Amino acid sequence: MIRFVFRLLATISLALAVILAVLDATRSVAMSRLVLTPLGESWKTLSPATLDSLRAMVEGRWPLLWDIVAVWLLSAPGAIVFAVLALLLYAIGHRPERHGDFAAE
Repeated sequence: MIRFVFRLLATISLALAVILAVLDATRSVAMSRLVLTPLGESWKTLSPATLDSLRAMVEGRWPLLWDIVAVWLLSAPGAIVFAVLALLLYAIGHRPERHGDFAAE
């Protein structure tokens, strides 16, 4: 059951990565140069209130975490962040193949 949850989250993350990659590709074609939109900019466009509330919550409890990790993560391209997240979640939820369980194999 837990593996299913990780694979489901990996699928959702991959879908978000593809959506952000298509948006970046469309902008790149329109501008005739490579455009990689940072995750923070995409999030701010979609829902600035949630980004501000997350920032206030994280800075209130762990200010160093916001300054080091969150700022770096939000400045990275969103498609790449979600693609790496999808890969990690899939690796956690991957079911290893069994070999040699039966004598006939």
